[in-house]
Amino acid sequence: MPTADELLSADAVLGLIDCLRVAAPATKPTALRRAVAELPGQALAERARAVRDALLADLPGGFGPFAAVVHRALADPAFTGWMIWPVSEAVAALAVAPGPPHEFEAGLALLARLTSRLTGEFAIRTFLDADLDRTLSVVRGWTGHPDEHVRRLASEGTRPRLPWARRVRAITDRPAAAIELLDTLYRDESDYVRRSVANHLNDVSRLDAALATGTARRWLAEPDAHTASVVRHALRILVKAGDPDALALLGFEPPAGIVLSGFALTGSTVELGGGLGFAFSVANHGAEPARLAIDYVIHHRKANGTLAPKVFKLTTRTLDPGAAATIERTHSFRPISTRRYYPGGHAVEIQVNGTRLGRHEFLLAAP
Repeated sequence: MPTADELLSADAVLGLIDCLRVAAPATKPTALRRAVAELPGQALAERARAVRDALLADLPGGFGPFAAVVHRALADPAFTGWMIWPVSEAVAALAVAPGPPHEFEAGLALLARLTSRLTGEFAIRTFLDADLDRTLSVVRGWTGHPDEHVRRLASEGTRPRLPWARRVRAITDRPAAAIELLDTLYRDESDYVRRSVANHLNDVSRLDAALATGTARRWLAEPDAHTASVVRHALRILVKAGDPDALALLGFEPPAGIVLSGFALTGSTVELGGGLGFAFSVANHGAEPARLAIDYVIHHRKANGTLAPKVFKLTTRTLDPGAAATIERTHSFRPISTRRYYPGGHAVEIQVNGTRLGRHEFLLAAP
C-alpha cells in the first residue's frame, strides 16, 4: 500500500498552491504553507483534513466564492491527482453547511466535475451523512453520465464499507438504499464501473446476505456478457463463508459424492516466518459432473487461546464422474501488518462448496 507521503505529499500540496495562484491570484496561501510544513508524521486522512482546513482558512467567504475558484482551477490540467482530495472535502464541508438550499446540489455537481481528476468517493460521504435521500436523488442521475468516473462515483461513493473512508451510519442501517444504483450499473460498458458495482454488492453481503443474493439472482435473470463475472466477484465473501444461496447461484451445489483423500501436511510444526505445506485429492464419486469451489481454512490462535477461522481461496474445478484432482499449497506465516500471529496450536481444513471435509492440527512456533 502506498504511503501517505507518496500520495498527498508536500509536492502535491505545493502544486495545489501553484494552481490556486492562477485561479485566485489575490489569495495568500498562508495556512496552506503552514500545512505543508506540518505534513511529516501525519497519516493520509490527517493530511487530507489538515489541507482541507487550510484551504477553508485561505479561501474564506463560503461555498459560492470557493466553488468559483475551483471551477477556474479546473481549467488547468495541472489541477489533478491527490491534491484534489482535500479540495473535494472542502467543497463538501461548505455545501452541507447552513446556507442557501441550492448549494447542496451545487456541491454535488462540483464533486462530479472533480471526480475525473481524483475520485470524490471520500468527500461524498459528507453529503450522505448530511442527507442520504437528498444525495441519492442527485446520484441517481449520475448513473447515465457519459463520464465513467462519475458513473463509478455513484456506486463507489455509496459503498457501505468503502476502504479508507469513514462509515456512513445511514447506509449501513439501510444497505438497500443504493441497490437501485447498482441495478442501473451492473451492465455498464466500463469494467471500471462494473468492478465497483461488484465491490459494493460484496459490502452489502456483509450486512444483509439475503439482499445481496437476491440482487445477484435478479441480475443473473437479465445478464449481459459480463454479469456472471460481476456476480462471482460480488459474492466472493459469501462463497468463502459457505453461504448456500450464494454457492447455488454460482453453480456450486452441496458436495454429495465428493470425497477428500490423501490430506497431509509437510510437517506438524511451522516456525513463524515460514510456511505450512499441504496436499490433498478430491474425487467425484457421483453420477454427474460437479462444479467445485475449493478453499482452505486456517484456524488462527488468538491472544486468549481460542481459535478463529479464516478462509483462503484455492481454486475452482469441474470434475466429471470418476475424475479426481490433486492440489498442493504452501501457506505463509510471514508477519504482516494486518494480522498478529500467536504461537501455539493451530489447525487447517479443506472446504469444498462451503462444506469442510478434513482437518489437521499443527503447531506454530516462535523462531
